[in-house]
Amino acid sequence: MTNWREFEEQAPSLAAAVRERLTAAETHVLATLRRDGSPRVSGTEVDFHGPDLFIGSMWGARKAHDLQRDGRFALHAHPSADGDAKLSGIAVEITEKAVLDAVQGDMQPSHLFRLDLQQAVLTTVEGDKLVATTWWPGREVVRFERK
Repeated sequence: MTNWREFEEQAPSLAAAVRERLTAAETHVLATLRRDGSPRVSGTEVDFHGPDLFIGSMWGARKAHDLQRDGRFALHAHPSADGDAKLSGIAVEITEKAVLDAVQGDMQPSHLFRLDLQQAVLTTVEGDKLVATTWWPGREVVRFERK
């Protein structure tokens, strides 16, 4: 899996644009998988700490149980005229006290998940074109344009 810093190293311009989208608003939309495989969407906040991107959850929340059972996620940043950013990958629950203390501080008890990235997409409008810029770990950034 790829952490945030590795994404920045592999696709610096795209990572900077996605990070800008993630820091421009406090809340974003997280998609997880329920026990029966159907999707669940929830609000979430993100936190950049060291080389990683994290999301938290209230203790015992459904989205936390979803991620504990099946870590696959999709994160859609709050949209704006500056672009539409989406990430997908595997969320890994963090249980090490030192990391919990460093990232969450006194917000415990709560769940903390590190996001291991499998894809990042930034969709923008450039003139009369819709542009989707996509990254996968270890591959070149791909740019799609559609009129």
